[in-house]
Amino acid sequence: MSRSSLSSLYVAGLLTVLSACGPKQPPATGASPGPGSQAQFPGAVSTPAPRPAPPPPPDPATAIQPDTPVVSSDPLAGLDADAINKQGILSPIFYRYDSDAIDEAGQKVLMANADVLKKYPTWAVTIEGHSDERGTAEYNLALGERRALAAKTYLISLGIAADRLRTVSYGKEFPFDPGHDEAAYAMNRRGHFVVTAK
Repeated sequence: MSRSSLSSLYVAGLLTVLSACGPKQPPATGASPGPGSQAQFPGAVSTPAPRPAPPPPPDPATAIQPDTPVVSSDPLAGLDADAINKQGILSPIFYRYDSDAIDEAGQKVLMANADVLKKYPTWAVTIEGHSDERGTAEYNLALGERRALAAKTYLISLGIAADRLRTVSYGKEFPFDPGHDEAAYAMNRRGHFVVTAK
């Protein structure tokens, strides 16, 4: 065989080997096509995955509500004892001349005062006994004490705890009305209520 024939044969064999060693297809991994990819099978149609249903709305009855400040509607809630006394929440009772008996009008006042004290169970009250200017200072101090004690006893009978009530007598020392007639005397014969602690 001539040299040119051998060269041709060598080139042909080399081309055959090179064609057999060409680029190869990667093996299939068996993974399913992802969303939006074309199906790997002829004639198959790819469909997108369905969207999940939205969560149900929260139930207002069981939903946790944010903390809201509690605003008190009680006008006395932020007042100190002096301010409460200026409001005149507890009314005074009045007595007949030279008497510590509580009449019907006084009983109504004490019942109203007891209702207030039940509404505010932390209040402590001093009951002041007063008299008009007639009589000696000693006699009027004793009369004022009896008047204060009579009011205290009546409030206790209405359910107010005794340890919330204190008594003091001022006799004729602190008249409510500075006049010197019967109208002034009637105003000065009194049991006066002072909130001393709340």
